[in-house]
Amino acid sequence: MQKPLIAIVGRPNVGKSTLFNRIVGKKVSIVEDFEGVTRDRLYCDGEWCGCQFTLIDTGGLEIKSQDKMWKHIRAQAQMAVEIADAIIFVVDGRAGMTANDIEVAEFLRTSNKPVTIAVNKLDNNEQDTIYDFYSLGVGDVVGISAEQSKGIGDLLDIVTESLPKANPDEEEQVINIAIVGKPNAGKSSITNKLLGYERVIVSDIAGTTRDAIDTAFEWNGKKFNLIDTAGIRKKSAVDEGIEQYSVLRSLAAIRRADVALIVIDAEAGMSEQDIKICGYVHEQGKPSVIVMNKWDAVEKDTFTINTFNKKMQGDLKFMDYFQSIYVSALTGQRVDKILALASAVYEQSIRRVSTGLLNDIIADAVVAVEPPSHNGKRLKIFYVTQGSIQPPTFVFFVNDKDLMHFSYERYLENTLRKTFEFKGSPIKLIFRNRKEES
Repeated sequence: MQKPLIAIVGRPNVGKSTLFNRIVGKKVSIVEDFEGVTRDRLYCDGEWCGCQFTLIDTGGLEIKSQDKMWKHIRAQAQMAVEIADAIIFVVDGRAGMTANDIEVAEFLRTSNKPVTIAVNKLDNNEQDTIYDFYSLGVGDVVGISAEQSKGIGDLLDIVTESLPKANPDEEEQVINIAIVGKPNAGKSSITNKLLGYERVIVSDIAGTTRDAIDTAFEWNGKKFNLIDTAGIRKKSAVDEGIEQYSVLRSLAAIRRADVALIVIDAEAGMSEQDIKICGYVHEQGKPSVIVMNKWDAVEKDTFTINTFNKKMQGDLKFMDYFQSIYVSALTGQRVDKILALASAVYEQSIRRVSTGLLNDIIADAVVAVEPPSHNGKRLKIFYVTQGSIQPPTFVFFVNDKDLMHFSYERYLENTLRKTFEFKGSPIKLIFRNRKEES
């Protein structure tokens, strides 16, 4: 199950960004004392009492404004509400309830999402001021001071309780596959070939697919959900209209996917934008397959694939675990191999390694290459265990994690890959201090 999404919404200048930063524990959103600073949605992962989630910060909502910028911000916030599992509605306790608060509440009521009202700026614990906001009738009301971190725990207790829970009795695993890439790379054509029928409109006009389109199907006894998305353009090339929102939907589709198929136009070759899309998939910890489409249009000789592979290895050094396949959606060449490869990289992303075997491998690695030292103190690795999957995450307990050098971390990652492969899937290494036993 993917992390649930929590959207923070409200009118301008009520302290949404400050609350966002307090919850995630770091300053990732600009905070200023004037309106309109946060114009786009910002994402960051958070955790509260063992409940992991993704927080979405939005621009201030001016429901009835016809100003072009405010219409853009409103559309961004509306999309955040649409994809969210729960909503924090921030209001200003000092200013009291406003007509705009009432308008935002009316909008949120139509979303049918669980809403918690956070009455902010109660720096002196003026709890009597919160009662007026119950009349908005959209959810529980909690008094907070985001600036002073007061009441945020109570707020998160209520919000996380409203989030969807994983079903431990779920018998069948559905693999969510997002098909992403630049406009006109052939994503929709590949979708149609995989499904065997015309599920989405296919044309030669870039940007035909405006929304992420989900299609459930079965293949070789496995259940899949295929997500065809809008093309992801360079930011400078994206209009402020509907196309920008479509791109944001595509990025959200990557976040909820189990596997990403990154479609690249082989005739045009890998571009800087293709590399950025690969980077986003990598940063989200998603296993992936590079699908080189339009292979039929490429002039080939004996060394063509080797040339392409070598260039990809240079361009994608940050994700050298990538798996690739060369296809033609037009002719159907090798398209039937895509799902097998996607299934294989998914299996790598949920693979677990026993603690005993893991520690044997790392012990041998430490003997072969001595850990780094600084000022006479050498790094010691006490033991390692696999903490989670999707992506496979390994927790190393050490005497002092500050002694870990990036080159040695890379060496440990390469050791794990050499032994267990994890083809097509990123892996994550975490280092934690543990006192040496006497």
